[in-house]
Order: sequence, then structure tokens, then C-alpha cells
Amino acid sequence: MVTFLMISKHTAADCPVNNAETKKVMIEGFSKMEELAKKHGVKIVGTWAVFSEHLVVQVFEAPSYEAFMAFGMEPPILKMTFWTTSEFKVAAGAQEMMQMVMQV
Repeated sequence: MVTFLMISKHTAADCPVNNAETKKVMIEGFSKMEELAKKHGVKIVGTWAVFSEHLVVQVFEAPSYEAFMAFGMEPPILKMTFWTTSEFKVAAGAQEMMQMVMQV
């Protein structure tokens, strides 16, 4: 499994707390996220928000980059990225990191 980090920011004007349009998109996306993740073999490890910074961090595990991208291209998930600035990063766990260190 590959671990993916998604780090997203939005403006105060686009915050779902203040913006009815983005609130609707977010509710739809999050309500379908688990089902769509399962469809692509993606596991949602967790989602955290830093409200004062309009920042959301999500962690996913997927069988491949392609599976994660297919999940991300599902319309309800893709729509949530239209009003955010998002970074996607591939991460290694502590065990993988130690294996790498031991091989060098």
C-alpha cells in the first residue's frame, strides 16, 4: 500500500462555514467519500482540520498511484478540489523508513 498525504487550504471567503456553495460541495463529497474510496481500494486513514488556518490534512492508503488518482477523479471528490489549493505527497511509514536506512 502507498500512503498519500493531501494538504488543502482554502480562503475565508471559500470556507464552507461561510459559503453556501462550497458547503454543498463539501457535504456531497464527504458523504460519498467512503463509498468511492472503497470502490478504488483506497483506505481513508484520517482527516484533520486546523480551523483557524482554513487547513485540512487527509491521509490515505491506496494499492497504487493509479488507484488513488482514479478515486481523486470521481466527480464529488474532484469538485472539492476546485475551491482549495491542495498538495499531494507520497509518504513512507516508520518501518519503510528504517528499511531504507538499514539498506544504505
